[in-house]
Amino acid sequence: MRLLKLEMKRVLKTRLTFILLTLSILLTFLMAWLPVTFSYNSYTDTMGNIPGNIPGNTVTLSGLASIEYEKKLQADVAGIVTPAKVRQAVENYQACLAKYGVEGTWDLPEGVYQEEILPYSPMLHGIREAFADPDTGIAPSIMEIDPEEVDNYYDVCKERIVSLMKMEQKKHPTAQSIAVNMYNKVEKPYLFFPGYSVDAMDYQLILAFLIMLFCTVIAAPVFTSDYQTGADDILRCTKYGTVKFSIIKIVSAILICGTAYSICAATYMIVSNSLWGWECTKTSIQMLYSIVNLPNMNIGQLQCFVAVSGLLCILATVSFTLFLSSRLKSIVSSLSMSLLFCILPIIIYMVLPAEIGEWIYSILPAGGVGLQISILYAAVDFNFLNIGDIAVWLPYVMIGAYIIEIPLFVFLTVYSYTTHKVS
Repeated sequence: MRLLKLEMKRVLKTRLTFILLTLSILLTFLMAWLPVTFSYNSYTDTMGNIPGNIPGNTVTLSGLASIEYEKKLQADVAGIVTPAKVRQAVENYQACLAKYGVEGTWDLPEGVYQEEILPYSPMLHGIREAFADPDTGIAPSIMEIDPEEVDNYYDVCKERIVSLMKMEQKKHPTAQSIAVNMYNKVEKPYLFFPGYSVDAMDYQLILAFLIMLFCTVIAAPVFTSDYQTGADDILRCTKYGTVKFSIIKIVSAILICGTAYSICAATYMIVSNSLWGWECTKTSIQMLYSIVNLPNMNIGQLQCFVAVSGLLCILATVSFTLFLSSRLKSIVSSLSMSLLFCILPIIIYMVLPAEIGEWIYSILPAGGVGLQISILYAAVDFNFLNIGDIAVWLPYVMIGAYIIEIPLFVFLTVYSYTTHKVS
Protein backbone atom coordinates (compact mmCIF):
# COMPACT_ATOMS: atom_id res chain seq x y z
CA MET A 1 0.00 0.00 0.00
CA ARG A 2 2.87 2.34 0.81
CA LEU A 3 4.45 1.73 -2.60
CA LEU A 4 1.09 2.32 -4.28
CA LYS A 5 0.70 5.66 -2.51
CA LEU A 6 4.21 6.67 -3.53
CA GLU A 7 3.61 5.70 -7.16
CA MET A 8 0.31 7.60 -7.30
CA LYS A 9 1.97 10.62 -5.70
CA ARG A 10 4.77 10.44 -8.27
CA VAL A 11 2.34 10.39 -11.20
CA LEU A 12 0.08 13.10 -9.78
CA LYS A 13 3.01 15.42 -9.10
CA THR A 14 4.01 15.29 -12.75
CA ARG A 15 3.30 18.68 -14.31
CA LEU A 16 1.61 17.24 -17.39
CA THR A 17 -0.69 15.05 -15.28
CA PHE A 18 -1.69 18.02 -13.12
CA ILE A 19 -2.42 20.14 -16.20
CA LEU A 20 -4.50 17.42 -17.86
CA LEU A 21 -6.54 16.68 -14.73
CA THR A 22 -7.19 20.38 -14.15
CA LEU A 23 -8.18 20.78 -17.79
CA SER A 24 -10.58 17.83 -17.42
CA ILE A 25 -12.44 19.58 -14.61
CA LEU A 26 -12.64 22.86 -16.51
CA LEU A 27 -13.87 21.11 -19.65
CA THR A 28 -16.53 19.33 -17.60
CA PHE A 29 -18.19 22.62 -16.67
CA LEU A 30 -17.70 24.02 -20.17
CA MET A 31 -19.21 20.96 -21.87
CA ALA A 32 -22.18 20.99 -19.49
CA TRP A 33 -22.85 24.66 -20.26
CA LEU A 34 -22.34 24.76 -24.04
CA PRO A 35 -25.46 22.76 -25.07
CA VAL A 36 -27.60 25.16 -23.05
CA THR A 37 -26.41 28.05 -25.20
CA PHE A 38 -27.74 26.33 -28.33
CA SER A 39 -31.35 26.68 -27.16
CA TYR A 40 -33.10 29.39 -29.14
CA ASN A 41 -36.67 30.69 -29.32
CA SER A 42 -38.43 33.83 -30.45
CA TYR A 43 -41.94 35.21 -30.19
CA THR A 44 -43.89 38.37 -30.91
CA ASP A 45 -44.63 40.53 -27.85
CA THR A 46 -48.16 41.56 -28.81
CA MET A 47 -48.97 43.10 -25.41
CA GLY A 48 -45.75 44.95 -24.75
CA ASN A 49 -45.14 42.91 -21.60
CA ILE A 50 -41.41 43.60 -21.63
CA PRO A 51 -40.47 47.01 -20.17
CA GLY A 52 -39.34 49.37 -22.89
CA ASN A 53 -40.55 47.05 -25.65
CA ILE A 54 -43.01 48.23 -28.30
CA PRO A 55 -46.00 45.88 -28.83
CA GLY A 56 -45.50 43.79 -31.97
CA ASN A 57 -41.72 43.55 -31.65
CA THR A 58 -40.02 40.16 -31.92
CA VAL A 59 -38.41 38.97 -28.70
CA THR A 60 -35.43 36.65 -29.08
CA LEU A 61 -34.49 34.26 -26.28
CA SER A 62 -31.43 32.03 -25.93
CA GLY A 63 -29.83 29.85 -23.29
CA LEU A 64 -31.61 29.40 -19.97
CA ALA A 65 -34.24 32.02 -20.84
CA SER A 66 -35.17 30.06 -23.96
CA ILE A 67 -35.37 26.80 -22.02
CA GLU A 68 -37.67 28.33 -19.40
CA TYR A 69 -39.86 29.85 -22.11
CA GLU A 70 -40.16 26.47 -23.84
CA LYS A 71 -41.06 24.75 -20.56
CA LYS A 72 -43.87 27.23 -19.91
CA LEU A 73 -45.08 27.00 -23.49
CA GLN A 74 -45.23 23.18 -23.44
CA ALA A 75 -46.42 22.74 -19.86
CA ASP A 76 -49.78 21.36 -21.04
CA VAL A 77 -48.20 18.42 -22.88
CA ALA A 78 -45.68 17.55 -20.13
CA GLY A 79 -46.05 14.24 -18.35
CA ILE A 80 -47.64 11.09 -19.76
CA VAL A 81 -47.71 10.87 -23.55
CA THR A 82 -51.24 9.63 -24.14
CA PRO A 83 -52.72 8.80 -27.57
CA ALA A 84 -55.26 11.58 -26.92
CA LYS A 85 -52.45 14.16 -26.61
CA VAL A 86 -50.80 12.91 -29.78
CA ARG A 87 -54.08 12.94 -31.70
CA GLN A 88 -54.86 16.47 -30.53
CA ALA A 89 -51.39 17.57 -31.67
CA VAL A 90 -51.95 16.01 -35.12
CA GLU A 91 -55.38 17.63 -35.45
CA ASN A 92 -54.05 21.04 -34.36
CA TYR A 93 -51.15 20.76 -36.80
CA GLN A 94 -53.40 19.85 -39.70
CA ALA A 95 -55.89 22.61 -38.85
CA CYS A 96 -53.10 25.19 -38.63
CA LEU A 97 -51.62 24.34 -42.03
CA ALA A 98 -55.07 24.14 -43.60
CA LYS A 99 -55.98 27.56 -42.19
CA TYR A 100 -52.98 29.19 -43.83
CA GLY A 101 -53.21 27.06 -47.00
CA VAL A 102 -49.63 25.75 -46.81
CA GLU A 103 -48.09 22.29 -47.15
CA GLY A 104 -45.31 22.61 -44.60
CA THR A 105 -44.39 24.62 -41.52
CA TRP A 106 -41.64 26.43 -43.42
CA ASP A 107 -44.35 28.21 -45.45
CA LEU A 108 -46.20 29.54 -42.40
CA PRO A 109 -46.20 33.31 -41.75
CA GLU A 110 -43.57 34.56 -39.35
CA GLY A 111 -44.35 33.80 -35.73
CA VAL A 112 -47.19 31.33 -36.42
CA TYR A 113 -45.08 28.24 -35.76
CA GLN A 114 -43.96 29.52 -32.36
CA GLU A 115 -47.48 30.52 -31.34
CA GLU A 116 -49.62 27.70 -32.74
CA ILE A 117 -47.43 24.62 -33.25
CA LEU A 118 -44.47 24.82 -30.86
CA PRO A 119 -46.66 24.38 -27.71
CA TYR A 120 -47.57 20.83 -28.74
CA SER A 121 -44.72 19.99 -31.18
CA PRO A 122 -43.11 17.38 -28.84
CA MET A 123 -46.20 15.20 -29.28
CA LEU A 124 -45.50 15.14 -33.01
CA HIS A 125 -42.06 13.65 -32.45
CA GLY A 126 -41.84 10.30 -34.19
CA ILE A 127 -45.43 10.37 -35.48
CA ARG A 128 -44.28 10.16 -39.11
CA GLU A 129 -41.83 7.38 -38.23
CA ALA A 130 -44.57 5.41 -36.46
CA PHE A 131 -46.83 5.57 -39.53
CA ALA A 132 -44.09 4.87 -42.08
CA ASP A 133 -44.89 2.43 -44.88
CA PRO A 134 -44.07 -1.10 -43.58
CA ASP A 135 -42.67 -2.19 -46.94
CA THR A 136 -40.67 0.83 -48.08
CA GLY A 137 -40.06 2.66 -44.81
CA ILE A 138 -41.14 5.94 -46.42
CA ALA A 139 -42.77 8.21 -43.85
CA PRO A 140 -45.96 10.09 -44.73
CA SER A 141 -46.42 13.78 -44.06
CA ILE A 142 -48.39 14.64 -40.94
CA MET A 143 -51.13 16.01 -43.19
CA GLU A 144 -51.58 12.49 -44.63
CA ILE A 145 -52.08 10.80 -41.25
CA ASP A 146 -55.65 10.01 -40.24
CA PRO A 147 -56.15 11.36 -36.67
CA GLU A 148 -58.48 8.48 -35.86
CA GLU A 149 -55.63 6.00 -36.41
CA VAL A 150 -53.58 7.86 -33.79
CA ASP A 151 -55.95 6.49 -31.12
CA ASN A 152 -54.00 3.22 -31.52
CA TYR A 153 -50.68 5.06 -31.20
CA TYR A 154 -48.77 2.48 -29.17
CA ASP A 155 -50.14 -0.45 -31.19
CA VAL A 156 -48.90 1.33 -34.31
CA CYS A 157 -45.46 1.68 -32.69
CA LYS A 158 -45.40 -2.07 -31.96
CA GLU A 159 -46.21 -2.78 -35.60
CA ARG A 160 -43.55 -0.31 -36.68
CA ILE A 161 -40.73 -2.03 -34.79
CA VAL A 162 -41.65 -5.32 -36.48
CA SER A 163 -41.55 -3.81 -39.99
CA LEU A 164 -38.44 -1.77 -39.20
CA MET A 165 -36.44 -4.77 -38.01
CA LYS A 166 -37.47 -6.74 -41.09
CA MET A 167 -35.70 -4.04 -43.10
CA GLU A 168 -32.77 -3.47 -40.71
CA GLN A 169 -32.08 -7.19 -40.09
CA LYS A 170 -33.56 -8.69 -43.23
CA LYS A 171 -31.47 -11.88 -43.18
CA HIS A 172 -31.43 -12.36 -39.41
CA PRO A 173 -34.78 -13.46 -37.92
CA THR A 174 -33.17 -14.02 -34.50
CA ALA A 175 -32.14 -10.35 -34.32
CA GLN A 176 -35.66 -9.35 -35.39
CA SER A 177 -37.20 -11.43 -32.61
CA ILE A 178 -34.81 -10.09 -29.95
CA ALA A 179 -35.46 -6.49 -30.99
CA VAL A 180 -39.23 -6.93 -30.89
CA ASN A 181 -39.01 -8.54 -27.43
CA MET A 182 -36.81 -5.70 -26.18
CA TYR A 183 -39.25 -3.08 -27.42
CA ASN A 184 -42.23 -4.89 -25.93
CA LYS A 185 -40.54 -4.49 -22.53
CA VAL A 186 -40.28 -0.71 -22.94
CA GLU A 187 -42.52 1.04 -20.43
CA LYS A 188 -45.55 2.65 -22.05
CA PRO A 189 -47.06 5.17 -22.23
CA TYR A 190 -43.96 7.27 -22.70
CA LEU A 191 -43.10 10.24 -20.51
CA PHE A 192 -42.06 13.67 -21.74
CA PHE A 193 -40.87 16.79 -19.93
CA PRO A 194 -39.91 19.82 -22.07
CA GLY A 195 -36.63 21.66 -22.14
CA TYR A 196 -34.00 18.97 -22.73
CA SER A 197 -31.91 18.58 -25.89
CA VAL A 198 -29.98 15.58 -27.22
CA ASP A 199 -27.02 17.96 -27.60
CA ALA A 200 -26.40 17.48 -23.89
CA MET A 201 -25.99 13.71 -24.43
CA ASP A 202 -23.61 14.33 -27.32
CA TYR A 203 -21.46 16.63 -25.21
CA GLN A 204 -21.31 14.06 -22.44
CA LEU A 205 -19.81 11.76 -25.06
CA ILE A 206 -17.36 14.40 -26.31
CA LEU A 207 -16.19 14.97 -22.74
CA ALA A 208 -15.61 11.23 -22.29
CA PHE A 209 -13.59 11.15 -25.53
CA LEU A 210 -11.38 14.05 -24.43
CA ILE A 211 -10.80 12.50 -21.00
CA MET A 212 -9.87 9.23 -22.70
CA LEU A 213 -7.19 11.10 -24.67
CA PHE A 214 -5.92 12.75 -21.47
CA CYS A 215 -5.80 9.41 -19.65
CA THR A 216 -3.92 7.90 -22.56
CA VAL A 217 -1.31 10.66 -22.33
CA ILE A 218 -1.01 10.03 -18.57
CA ALA A 219 -0.66 6.25 -18.92
CA ALA A 220 1.63 6.08 -21.96
CA PRO A 221 4.89 6.97 -20.12
CA VAL A 222 4.26 4.76 -17.04
CA PHE A 223 6.74 2.06 -18.10
CA THR A 224 8.55 3.62 -21.07
CA SER A 225 9.79 6.59 -19.04
CA ASP A 226 11.77 4.20 -16.82
CA TYR A 227 13.02 2.31 -19.87
CA GLN A 228 14.14 5.52 -21.52
CA THR A 229 15.90 7.02 -18.50
CA GLY A 230 17.47 3.73 -17.40
CA ALA A 231 15.74 3.83 -14.02
CA ASP A 232 14.16 0.46 -14.83
CA ASP A 233 17.58 -1.21 -14.71
CA ILE A 234 17.92 -0.16 -11.08
CA LEU A 235 14.33 -0.91 -10.05
CA ARG A 236 14.57 -4.48 -11.32
CA CYS A 237 17.35 -5.12 -8.84
CA THR A 238 15.13 -4.33 -5.87
CA LYS A 239 13.04 -6.82 -3.87
CA TYR A 240 9.72 -5.91 -5.52
CA GLY A 241 11.15 -4.68 -8.83
CA THR A 242 9.31 -7.01 -11.21
CA VAL A 243 5.81 -8.49 -10.74
CA LYS A 244 4.74 -6.49 -7.68
CA PHE A 245 6.17 -3.27 -9.03
CA SER A 246 4.40 -3.72 -12.37
CA ILE A 247 1.09 -4.37 -10.59
CA ILE A 248 1.56 -1.24 -8.48
CA LYS A 249 2.18 0.87 -11.59
CA ILE A 250 -0.88 -0.59 -13.32
CA VAL A 251 -3.20 -0.13 -10.33
CA SER A 252 -1.93 3.40 -9.82
CA ALA A 253 -2.64 4.43 -13.43
CA ILE A 254 -6.06 2.77 -13.43
CA LEU A 255 -7.06 4.39 -10.13
CA ILE A 256 -5.97 7.85 -11.23
CA CYS A 257 -7.66 7.66 -14.64
CA GLY A 258 -10.78 5.89 -13.37
CA THR A 259 -11.25 8.33 -10.50
CA ALA A 260 -10.65 11.35 -12.72
CA TYR A 261 -13.25 10.20 -15.25
CA SER A 262 -15.79 9.23 -12.58
CA ILE A 263 -15.55 12.67 -10.93
CA CYS A 264 -15.89 14.45 -14.27
CA ALA A 265 -18.80 12.27 -15.44
CA ALA A 266 -20.70 12.73 -12.17
CA THR A 267 -20.02 16.48 -12.17
CA TYR A 268 -21.18 16.79 -15.77
CA MET A 269 -24.51 15.08 -15.06
CA ILE A 270 -25.12 17.14 -11.92
CA VAL A 271 -24.35 20.47 -13.63
CA SER A 272 -26.11 19.59 -16.89
CA ASN A 273 -29.29 18.32 -15.23
CA SER A 274 -29.35 21.32 -12.90
CA LEU A 275 -29.29 23.62 -15.92
CA TRP A 276 -31.89 21.76 -17.98
CA GLY A 277 -34.05 20.75 -15.05
CA TRP A 278 -33.98 17.43 -13.20
CA GLU A 279 -37.53 16.60 -14.28
CA CYS A 280 -36.18 16.20 -17.83
CA THR A 281 -34.30 13.06 -16.77
CA LYS A 282 -37.67 11.27 -16.55
CA THR A 283 -38.31 11.76 -20.28
CA SER A 284 -38.43 8.48 -22.23
CA ILE A 285 -35.57 8.28 -24.72
CA GLN A 286 -38.13 7.38 -27.40
CA MET A 287 -39.39 10.97 -27.18
CA LEU A 288 -35.97 12.36 -28.13
CA TYR A 289 -34.49 9.71 -30.42
CA SER A 290 -36.38 7.09 -32.44
CA ILE A 291 -39.98 6.58 -31.36
CA VAL A 292 -39.28 2.81 -31.28
CA ASN A 293 -35.88 2.77 -29.54
CA LEU A 294 -35.16 -0.63 -27.96
CA PRO A 295 -33.80 0.25 -24.47
CA ASN A 296 -36.31 0.63 -21.64
CA MET A 297 -34.63 3.80 -20.38
CA ASN A 298 -35.36 7.41 -19.62
CA ILE A 299 -32.82 10.19 -20.15
CA GLY A 300 -31.41 9.89 -16.63
CA GLN A 301 -30.87 6.15 -17.03
CA LEU A 302 -29.29 6.70 -20.45
CA GLN A 303 -26.89 9.23 -18.92
CA CYS A 304 -25.85 6.70 -16.28
CA PHE A 305 -25.56 3.94 -18.88
CA VAL A 306 -23.27 6.09 -21.04
CA ALA A 307 -21.23 7.16 -17.99
CA VAL A 308 -20.65 3.60 -16.72
CA SER A 309 -19.98 2.27 -20.22
CA GLY A 310 -17.56 5.16 -20.76
CA LEU A 311 -15.72 4.23 -17.58
CA LEU A 312 -15.31 0.63 -18.76
CA CYS A 313 -14.17 1.88 -22.18
CA ILE A 314 -11.60 4.25 -20.69
CA LEU A 315 -10.27 1.61 -18.29
CA ALA A 316 -9.91 -0.82 -21.22
CA THR A 317 -8.09 1.88 -23.21
CA VAL A 318 -5.78 2.68 -20.29
CA SER A 319 -5.05 -1.02 -19.81
CA PHE A 320 -4.16 -1.33 -23.49
CA THR A 321 -2.01 1.81 -23.28
CA LEU A 322 -0.14 0.34 -20.31
CA PHE A 323 0.48 -2.81 -22.35
CA LEU A 324 1.98 -0.73 -25.15
CA SER A 325 4.01 1.20 -22.58
CA SER A 326 5.45 -2.07 -21.24
CA ARG A 327 6.44 -3.16 -24.76
CA LEU A 328 7.87 0.01 -26.30
CA LYS A 329 11.12 1.64 -25.25
CA SER A 330 10.46 5.32 -25.91
CA ILE A 331 7.78 7.69 -24.69
CA VAL A 332 7.21 9.11 -28.17
CA SER A 333 6.48 5.71 -29.73
CA SER A 334 4.30 4.65 -26.80
CA LEU A 335 2.27 7.87 -26.87
CA SER A 336 1.96 7.88 -30.66
CA MET A 337 0.74 4.29 -30.86
CA SER A 338 -1.66 4.77 -27.96
CA LEU A 339 -3.25 7.89 -29.46
CA LEU A 340 -3.50 6.17 -32.82
CA PHE A 341 -5.51 3.35 -31.25
CA CYS A 342 -7.77 5.96 -29.60
CA ILE A 343 -8.88 7.29 -32.97
CA LEU A 344 -8.64 3.94 -34.81
CA PRO A 345 -12.36 3.10 -34.30
CA ILE A 346 -13.31 6.37 -36.04
CA ILE A 347 -10.99 5.57 -38.96
CA ILE A 348 -12.41 2.05 -39.25
CA TYR A 349 -15.95 3.44 -39.22
CA MET A 350 -15.16 5.78 -42.12
CA VAL A 351 -13.06 3.39 -44.21
CA LEU A 352 -14.46 -0.14 -43.86
CA PRO A 353 -17.89 -1.43 -44.97
CA ALA A 354 -20.52 -1.20 -42.23
CA GLU A 355 -20.85 -4.92 -41.48
CA ILE A 356 -17.09 -5.47 -41.22
CA GLY A 357 -16.44 -2.17 -39.47
CA GLU A 358 -19.03 -2.89 -36.75
CA TRP A 359 -17.31 -6.14 -35.86
CA ILE A 360 -13.95 -4.43 -35.46
CA TYR A 361 -14.70 -1.07 -33.81
CA SER A 362 -17.22 -2.57 -31.39
CA ILE A 363 -14.51 -4.69 -29.73
CA LEU A 364 -11.69 -2.15 -29.80
CA PRO A 365 -10.95 -0.60 -26.37
CA ALA A 366 -11.65 2.97 -27.48
CA GLY A 367 -14.80 2.22 -29.50
CA GLY A 368 -17.27 3.21 -26.79
CA VAL A 369 -16.60 6.96 -26.71
CA GLY A 370 -15.73 7.74 -30.32
CA LEU A 371 -17.03 10.91 -31.92
CA GLN A 372 -18.88 9.15 -34.74
CA ILE A 373 -19.32 5.71 -33.22
CA SER A 374 -20.01 5.15 -29.55
CA ILE A 375 -22.02 3.25 -26.96
CA LEU A 376 -24.61 6.07 -27.06
CA TYR A 377 -25.21 5.84 -30.79
CA ALA A 378 -25.26 2.04 -30.57
CA ALA A 379 -27.89 2.22 -27.81
CA VAL A 380 -30.26 4.36 -29.88
CA ASP A 381 -29.68 2.37 -33.07
CA PHE A 382 -30.89 -1.07 -34.14
CA ASN A 383 -27.62 -2.86 -34.87
CA PHE A 384 -26.88 -6.47 -33.91
CA LEU A 385 -23.83 -8.65 -34.41
CA ASN A 386 -24.97 -11.89 -35.98
CA ILE A 387 -23.17 -15.25 -35.97
CA GLY A 388 -25.38 -17.84 -37.57
CA ASP A 389 -28.51 -18.08 -35.46
CA ILE A 390 -26.94 -16.06 -32.64
CA ALA A 391 -27.65 -12.33 -32.47
CA VAL A 392 -26.31 -9.92 -29.86
CA TRP A 393 -27.32 -6.27 -29.50
CA LEU A 394 -24.28 -4.11 -30.29
CA PRO A 395 -24.02 -2.29 -26.90
CA TYR A 396 -23.88 -5.67 -25.13
CA VAL A 397 -20.99 -6.70 -27.40
CA MET A 398 -19.10 -3.50 -26.63
CA ILE A 399 -19.57 -3.74 -22.86
CA GLY A 400 -18.65 -7.43 -22.87
CA ALA A 401 -15.49 -6.66 -24.84
CA TYR A 402 -14.36 -4.01 -22.32
CA ILE A 403 -15.01 -6.32 -19.35
CA ILE A 404 -12.79 -8.96 -20.99
CA GLU A 405 -10.11 -6.54 -22.20
CA ILE A 406 -9.40 -4.87 -18.86
CA PRO A 407 -8.06 -7.99 -17.06
CA LEU A 408 -6.62 -9.36 -20.32
CA PHE A 409 -4.42 -6.32 -20.99
CA VAL A 410 -3.51 -6.03 -17.32
CA PHE A 411 -2.24 -9.62 -17.40
CA LEU A 412 -0.39 -9.04 -20.68
CA THR A 413 1.18 -5.89 -19.25
CA VAL A 414 2.48 -7.72 -16.17
CA TYR A 415 3.80 -10.53 -18.33
CA SER A 416 5.38 -8.13 -20.82
CA TYR A 417 7.10 -6.12 -18.09
CA THR A 418 8.40 -9.11 -16.15
CA THR A 419 9.83 -10.68 -19.32
CA HIS A 420 11.26 -7.42 -20.63
CA LYS A 421 14.96 -7.72 -21.44
CA VAL A 422 17.12 -5.17 -19.72
CA SER A 423 19.35 -3.42 -22.26
